[in-house]
Order: sequence, then C-alpha cells, then structure tokens
Amino acid sequence: MNRSRFNTPIPLIAGLIALLAILAVPLISQPADSHTETAVPGYDRAHEITVTGTIQEVVAAPEAGSPAGLHLLVNGPEGAFDAALGPYMTKEIRAALRAGAAVQIVGAIEKAHGREYLLVRQVSFDGRTVTVRNLNGALLLVQSPRGPRRDTAYVRQGEVNGGAR
Repeated sequence: MNRSRFNTPIPLIAGLIALLAILAVPLISQPADSHTETAVPGYDRAHEITVTGTIQEVVAAPEAGSPAGLHLLVNGPEGAFDAALGPYMTKEIRAALRAGAAVQIVGAIEKAHGREYLLVRQVSFDGRTVTVRNLNGALLLVQSPRGPRRDTAYVRQGEVNGGAR
C-alpha cells in the first residue's frame, strides 16, 4: 500500500475555502460609496481657514514629497503660502489661474516633510468658485463649466487620497 500525505485533500481544501471566506467578509460588508463619509488623513475640517491673496506663481510639477497636483504660491496678508489644488484641474481652470490674479481659498493646513501646505477645498477667482475637495477632504474631479461661471465637481470613485505624503 502506497500512502501519500495528499490522499485526503478535503481538510486542506475546506481550510482554504474558510480562509477565503473570512478575508472576503470585510470587502463585502462596506458600502461602495463609504469613502465619501471618511475624512482624509491630513485634512482637518475643524481647522479650516479662509485666506485671500494674490497668486505669485502657478506650479504644475511640485517638488517630491509635497501633495500631488497643481500648486499655487500665494502671497496673502499673513505671508506667503503653498496652496495644493490637487491633480484634477481642467485645462481651462489651469489657464485661468495665473500670476497676479486675486484668489480666496478655503482649506486646511497639512504638515508634510517639514513644510506646511494649504489643502484647498474651494478656490474663488475671477468671479468663479471651484470646489476641489469635499467637506471631508477627499479630492473631487473638477468638470469644465458649461453655462454659469460656477464649476461643479463629483467624487471620483475610489479616490480618497489627499495627495502624496
């Protein structure tokens, strides 16, 4: 009689099925849009501020370690600051944000790699308001305006990243 340790694979298969079932439960139990209710790490809604100033420079390719996407270097009454708008600005909005333009920005300060960044939730300039993040700090995919001069946005599915850390 030739016996091998693989003659009774049923316990092994049952164990693998049980393991897969346990791992799948957390994935199934969360609603698909749960990311819109979760605050983004680094965005502190309780400490949101509103600042006004003049754009000194528009930075399309920020330095490594800073939040991803478009940045505005703004000079305001409290001094200069780096406002992170994120990667989802349309070409039209990028073209309208230019040095010398007056802006009003609502957002929260985040510290990363020894520097402070203002994570922009909303920016107003040239008679328009663009919403960049939802109230919890999740980035929004900005759409080009059609008609009124108010840009609309919606949450990009699966996007909860507030930018590179």
